[in-house]
Amino acid sequence: MSDIEDLLYGEHEILWIPGPTEIEPEIRAALARPTIGHRSQACKDLMLRCRERLAPVFGTTQHVLFESVPATALWEAAIRNLVPRRSLHVHCGAFSERWAKVARACGREADELSVPWGQANRPDTLRTKLQEQALAGQPYDAVCLIHNETATGVTNPLRELVGVVREHPETLVLVDAVTSFAGLPLDFDELGIDLAFASAQKCLALPGGFTVYAVSERALARAARVEGRGWLLDFVRAEEGLRTGESVATPSIPHLYALELQLDRIEAEGLAARFERHRAMAERTRAWAKDHGLSMFAEAGFESDTTSCIAAGTIDVAWLVKELRARGKFISNGYGKLKGQTFRIGHMGDHNMGRLEELLSDMDAVLGKRAH
Repeated sequence: MSDIEDLLYGEHEILWIPGPTEIEPEIRAALARPTIGHRSQACKDLMLRCRERLAPVFGTTQHVLFESVPATALWEAAIRNLVPRRSLHVHCGAFSERWAKVARACGREADELSVPWGQANRPDTLRTKLQEQALAGQPYDAVCLIHNETATGVTNPLRELVGVVREHPETLVLVDAVTSFAGLPLDFDELGIDLAFASAQKCLALPGGFTVYAVSERALARAARVEGRGWLLDFVRAEEGLRTGESVATPSIPHLYALELQLDRIEAEGLAARFERHRAMAERTRAWAKDHGLSMFAEAGFESDTTSCIAAGTIDVAWLVKELRARGKFISNGYGKLKGQTFRIGHMGDHNMGRLEELLSDMDAVLGKRAH
């Protein structure tokens, strides 16, 4: 086996963390293709194809964009483009909390509506908050929602939450779909979402540093009226350029090659089958936890199908992670204040049931060694 073949197909540590997730050999090979000029017709055609083929994954016929940045940049871009004054951040964990901090760093007012970690946000609570602000004559410019909270393994009831926000036509709906896009249904147009974005290194199973997003017509109209949108992540400028295959700045062409191939794979599998595969892996993981006397950290009925967060009980999480890494499999410790109290398994992207069974078998062996 040559050095290149070894890099593509050789043994390596398999990532079961909640992103970056495992990348398939054929995707890694696509990343190594010769580059092309970013203003060439070939690159323009590539960008237009990717844009068109991403739309069904979002569930939209509106505007689909992408940029060579981490999704964290879209927290900031969302605020700078769409929130002239004040936003409401509905959060249930570390990452949803951070979006509010980003809004304040951008000089905006940011109110917060939270629940204890492990719980899901509730539509009724959100409705009450929005009604109070409307009666006070102070409606929010936007409500910022997290579809899937990576730190806690909670999937929020997105359809119900978006429906509540849409009761206030002047308020936009902004959705962080970082660990749900391409793993859970999003239904952008059907729900009436105005902005949704996701990282490439999660359920799309590509390398990090690339973000895809969808923007509604009314969000673009709002952005056109907001000053100080910046340059690279000005939604209006980005949409005008990508309409003809022009990027604002030099894109990551390897990501575009890999994205197109991954969209081929998603189309071949079918979105419904892809979502079902994620659901089946999540259910198998939850069953494994129950069989071992462990419980999910997320409240019942709101457990994520892409990221399982398991309460560790008496298990030494750092030891468990270390022992599994010695076997070539990398799961994640708890995040933030949950470190040492939980462990997380990212069963997302191109992982499948057979590969999951291998992981669970190794976990059984490791925990069996602990028992003796």
